[in-house]
Amino acid sequence: MKAPIIDPLQGDFPEVIEEYLEHGIMKCIAFNRRGTLLAAGCSDGTCVIWDFETRGVAKELRDKDCACAITSVCWSRYGHHILVSAADKSLILWNVVSGEKIARTTLHQTPLQARLHPGSSHPSLCLACPISSAPMIVDLNTGFTGILPVSVSEGGPTSRPKFSDGSPGFTPTAACFNKYGDLVYLGNSKGEILIIDYKHIQIRGEIRGVVPIPGGAVIKNIVFSRDGRYLLTNSNDRTIRIYENLLPLKDALRAVDELTETISELDWVEKLKAVGSKCLVLSREFQDSITRVHWKAPCFSGDGEWVIGGSASKGEHKIYTWDKAGRLVKILEGPKEALVDLAWHPLHPIVVSVSLTGLVYIWAKDYTENWSAFAPDFKELEENEEYVEREDEFDMMPETEKVKESDVNEDDEVDIVTVEKDSAFSDSDMSQEELCCLPAIPSPDAPEQQDKCAGSSSKLLDSGSPLSEEGIQNGHATNHEPSPIEAPNISVAEDMDGTRMKRKRKPSEKGLELQAELVRKPLKTIKPSGKLSKAKHKSVFEEDMSIAMFVDDGTDD
Repeated sequence: MKAPIIDPLQGDFPEVIEEYLEHGIMKCIAFNRRGTLLAAGCSDGTCVIWDFETRGVAKELRDKDCACAITSVCWSRYGHHILVSAADKSLILWNVVSGEKIARTTLHQTPLQARLHPGSSHPSLCLACPISSAPMIVDLNTGFTGILPVSVSEGGPTSRPKFSDGSPGFTPTAACFNKYGDLVYLGNSKGEILIIDYKHIQIRGEIRGVVPIPGGAVIKNIVFSRDGRYLLTNSNDRTIRIYENLLPLKDALRAVDELTETISELDWVEKLKAVGSKCLVLSREFQDSITRVHWKAPCFSGDGEWVIGGSASKGEHKIYTWDKAGRLVKILEGPKEALVDLAWHPLHPIVVSVSLTGLVYIWAKDYTENWSAFAPDFKELEENEEYVEREDEFDMMPETEKVKESDVNEDDEVDIVTVEKDSAFSDSDMSQEELCCLPAIPSPDAPEQQDKCAGSSSKLLDSGSPLSEEGIQNGHATNHEPSPIEAPNISVAEDMDGTRMKRKRKPSEKGLELQAELVRKPLKTIKPSGKLSKAKHKSVFEEDMSIAMFVDDGTDD
């Protein structure tokens, strides 16, 4: 089939709400690398893992020592571990398959965000961004924490800001690892992106480059694209900026060292800015110049072709979508609920958003199907045309196919064992088994639904009984008056030797004929012409229907 089933002219971005997920009050979400599992942190300290294909709950992770809201969730590279940060200042590392808690660390401040090291299959290092201190590197195995520098001073290589009383200052800052985790990119309150070599954390870390933000606004969010080629920042000046990463994806730290060696004539601060200018270059800026809204949880699409950002205004659930060229292509409007978090599916044009009420909305594309794709020779007509039949159209072997010669060698062996490498996961280590799915937990039906199902099934078995036997036992019997059509099938259960049995009498032939006539033609309303006419009609009807009821005078013990 040469024609695609989906119109290629349509934009590959979500358009409508497909459905929503509900499980407590969810606060934050994150997809695994394949997009098959969705983790959500709840306000009661529970981390729920959804099977995104079936929309069923696959796992619930709960720590008995944590009853506070979850602030962020992060998957490990191959999906075997999940890092959860909570409002009680804790970081918890979970084993997804077994549901066991691997490590727990308590910080001095509440972490707003925590990210596992992306370059390890068994991560022990994570990057935490507390609400009232500088970002830090945390070793989950040993509990060691190292504070990262948040600014560059004129008098020395690195320093930390201080208040007027001399105590160490802090500003809520954002930070993230690069693709392979050898560098940390940190956005501070001065409107600067700091490129940090965190491996020197024992000596306060080392700033390797500085990239100033136009306007010097506070950076609230910073995130890399999936392929690591672009960096996104969200600032207080209501602008989302996209930077192109000029460093190689692998061995980025070595490339920074080489750049530093080539620049030696400038002073320390200018040297850092010169190195930063060769690491990142501003590519695009996104903003709403009319409403001037603040942005919430901006991120890239899975392929990096689209950028989305949620409106931070109260009472509105709007998601703005831009293409890579900077054009606003779509504004998605949801319910009148504030937006809390956003995530784009790694592979498909699906966006998942979290509302202030705790619901998770799934936005998907409204596809226009191209039915001609199922038949390559099918031609869609806008109006009727006269069809001219070919002479060999209904032959077993048309002449056109006889002329064609097959280029396929039927003797060649077909390889069904070798797995082709997916371009979307070109950096995958095939020796590491990746966790893609979990068995969903079956949820039992509600008692009310079971009673309804039981009542409906008993009606199928005994359609003439207005009170189902199971309904009587469960105390949910419903008293319905039988219609004249159902009257022939009416029977009353009687107790014989402690066993309930139901008997029915077969209606007479005349009664069946009258019943069929009533089905074809409903009874006409009888006008009240007198008592005699009413009594006559009633007696004829009862006689023709031949209703017999057997009632046992005995009582149940």
